Amino acid sequence: MQPLSPEFINHLRFNEAGLIPAVAQDWLDGAVLMQAWMNREALERTLSSGEVHYWSRSRQELWHKGATSGHTQTVKGIRYDCDADVLLITIEQTGDVACHTGARSCFYDDSDQPTGGGANALPPPADVCTELARVIEGRRDRPEEGSYTNKLLEGGDNRILKKIGEESAEFVMACKDDNAAEIAGEAADIIFHMQVALAHHGVSWRQVQEVLAQRRGAPRRH
Repeated sequence: MQPLSPEFINHLRFNEAGLIPAVAQDWLDGAVLMQAWMNREALERTLSSGEVHYWSRSRQELWHKGATSGHTQTVKGIRYDCDADVLLITIEQTGDVACHTGARSCFYDDSDQPTGGGANALPPPADVCTELARVIEGRRDRPEEGSYTNKLLEGGDNRILKKIGEESAEFVMACKDDNAAEIAGEAADIIFHMQVALAHHGVSWRQVQEVLAQRRGAPRRH
């Protein structure tokens, strides 16, 4: 997170009630987890503590997210939009639960019939690799007849790793040919088959994202 001085608050456009909407976004997969409101005090407390504080309009008081539930939000970054009247807060969500219903995200309904959320609620939209991992894990847990993914999983390491080797060789050749479209296609094939291997071994895509995030900014290798 780039350190922000409280001075940036002076550039924000709060509404007539002294509030500004804040969208909380997962720092790894970009999923939108919730939207709440902040005032100047909430922002100052967020900056000083490193954990997100909101303003509760219903209770008319400062709200330290997760103080009661334990589902705190650690700040990874803060941005404001072009009109300076909306905040985007990139966060690490403790417990992977942002919604008071127990859902990962407050944005879980996508039909005419509202649901009650909860732990089994529909997950929020995320980046394409995360969505792909969800599909593959779904095939693993609920096999579908005729599914190529299930054929790979049924074949275990012998079949999956063979495909990773083949796709890796094809990726190398595409790079040697300097064909951008083929390079992208072969890279996509490697990622898909790699994710099948991860699912087969019970390793989540998020674990991979966490490792990559930890390496970002780490000492350079020599």
